Amino acid sequence: MTNVIVTVIGSQRDGAGDEQSIELITTGRHYQRNGVDYITYDESKLTGLEGTTTLLKLYDGYVVLVRMGNIEQRQEFRKGERSTCTYITPYGAMEMSVATSAVTVAFTNGSGSITIAYELEIEGRWQSSNQLAITIREEKETNGH
Repeated sequence: MTNVIVTVIGSQRDGAGDEQSIELITTGRHYQRNGVDYITYDESKLTGLEGTTTLLKLYDGYVVLVRMGNIEQRQEFRKGERSTCTYITPYGAMEMSVATSAVTVAFTNGSGSITIAYELEIEGRWQSSNQLAITIREEKETNGH
């Protein structure tokens, strides 16, 4: 298991054309099991998901996102496919669906990038067009040199 720096830039555009963007830079962990890369990191107050750990499973051509803690979610991002999950919060649960239009996974030797473009629906109603750009780089040990 190696320490990594994870940068997540998420943007969304709603029906009125208003765009919002958020950037999270945090430390995380990378490991590999059975040929699958796993990235795990803790969410922060900035994302509104404080108390939640996010796990990204990186496959060839698709990504599975799993959230555990205050928020429970398991979402798959596969190009050209729709994935539905139950998004569980301390205030209740709702059905969330994503229609993924693009997924790129470029990840080798503990570093790389992931880009995902998708349409988000909550309880069957369209909410926004979204893009995620995630970069992962191995955290280099520093010892004062």
